[in-house]
Amino acid sequence: MKTQKSTDPGGANANQQSANALPHPQSTASAVGGGGGGSSPGARNGGLFGTAKTWMDRWRGSRRLVLIIVAIALLLDNMLLTTVVPIIPEFLYDIRHPDAPLASLPKLPPPTTPVPPCGQTTTPWDGIQETTPGFDNASFYAELEERHKELVGETVEVGLMFASKAFVQLLANPFVGPLTHKIGYSIPMFAGFVIMFISTIIFAFGRSYSVLFLARALQGIGSSCSSVSGMGMLAERYTNDKERGNAMGIALGGLALGVLIGPPFGGVMYEFVGKSAPFIILAALALGDGVLQLLMLQPSIVLTESDPPSLKALVCDPYIIIAAGAITFANMGIAMLEPSLPIWMMDNMGASKWEQGVTFLPASISYLIGTNVFGPLGHKIGRWRAALLGLMIIGLCLLCVPMATSINHLILPNAGLGFAIGMVDSCMMPELGYLVDIRHSAVYGSVYALGDVAFCVGFAVGPALSGTLVNTIGFEWMLVGMAVICFAYAPLLTFLRAPPTREEKKVGIDNPGVVSDSGTTGGSDGIVVVASAPPGAAIENALLITGDRSSVRYVTYQNDDDDE
Repeated sequence: MKTQKSTDPGGANANQQSANALPHPQSTASAVGGGGGGSSPGARNGGLFGTAKTWMDRWRGSRRLVLIIVAIALLLDNMLLTTVVPIIPEFLYDIRHPDAPLASLPKLPPPTTPVPPCGQTTTPWDGIQETTPGFDNASFYAELEERHKELVGETVEVGLMFASKAFVQLLANPFVGPLTHKIGYSIPMFAGFVIMFISTIIFAFGRSYSVLFLARALQGIGSSCSSVSGMGMLAERYTNDKERGNAMGIALGGLALGVLIGPPFGGVMYEFVGKSAPFIILAALALGDGVLQLLMLQPSIVLTESDPPSLKALVCDPYIIIAAGAITFANMGIAMLEPSLPIWMMDNMGASKWEQGVTFLPASISYLIGTNVFGPLGHKIGRWRAALLGLMIIGLCLLCVPMATSINHLILPNAGLGFAIGMVDSCMMPELGYLVDIRHSAVYGSVYALGDVAFCVGFAVGPALSGTLVNTIGFEWMLVGMAVICFAYAPLLTFLRAPPTREEKKVGIDNPGVVSDSGTTGGSDGIVVVASAPPGAAIENALLITGDRSSVRYVTYQNDDDDE
């Protein structure tokens, strides 16, 4: 149960809102009686305002509206996250080489003059002897080698910049999660919009590495507020496990759409308009999302009466850690590719800005498909099974990426990579909410803070290690090592097949006083768990789980002896 605090004494605001939501007596009479001699413009405007306010009041309690707002917030956050991917590497190179930007360097060696047959020499029309064949080639390859060294060295700086957002988000999550228990989800959600707007403006006008680094790190705080609050809102409003999976699949679809649009949007706008243009457009869209939150969510303090699980209890829960670990390793591979793949393409394929931007397009499209397909499908086939299969596919696709020799060869492995990550994310996010329901208490801020921490670890460690690993063992072996980690972690997801419930933890799964009609614990089969008690004692909070995993009811039984 929640109680909402109001800054008005005696709840005047709430009473006023209720009064405004009701039709005005005079306007009702005028509508019924035909208005007599007509209505004034002021009355007509009041009627339109009242209709609009009634419509907004009705939508404020809608779960679908909350889902739309969360999906838009994740969309814009991840558009900003990925728009910089094709922009930052070349922009940093250009500001350090203003006289020789990357675009001015030739991608192919200059043509050489063919040697005349039989040792003859040819004289051009101006009478000047031609230069020695191969001289220009030597200069070109020396310049190419110098560019290669600078780009590889830049991978470390780009990786650290990309990782800074995830590191800051990682540090902010343990504070944002408990904060939502104290003040609710709407205020942190709105704070996330404000911080993201400021970060976007800094990106638009920043002209140095340090300023851009600051903008990226600041985005991490805003992302923490938006992600934790958004997922907590959805888990709170969609209590049915199947509906929750569908809703989170749609919200993650917004995330996927942001990842989908970001790189090509950034690459094309940077090449044809300029660096500031994509960020100014994102800032305008973020402003619209902030207005929607103000009108519909009306950020205010909301108190929760039930005791939330502590972060320590969640971190010590092995089943929650296994689910969170799957999110980490599923996203770490693509996080390693973000700073290193564009530079590897520039170095090995001579890729242009737009090619670097669209290389992640197949991954984004397939991620969007994967999240929407496995939101509902994961509940049917078992979320642990879908996530296990997803990790195996991720490993295979990572092995295929270094084999590409052109941008066309990257389409299939990137598409498989995005689809598999969508499988893992859309299954493990609702699984975290389900695990809290059955093993702790139904307060979701901390568990989704932990889930966001898992996501951030992947996107912090991945880019940070990417530059160092590329310099030491090479791009190819870095991806091979990540694939091996995915293969090794996948079998651990079998432990999520039937996690024990809170009551089973107390009495013990093998306790003879526990009666089960299915022979299994915590799965999707029907289970009735009743703790044994001595005669005359009350049996409280017996857990009844029916055929649907989400149908959890607490029933209190009272023996006749107590009535006497």
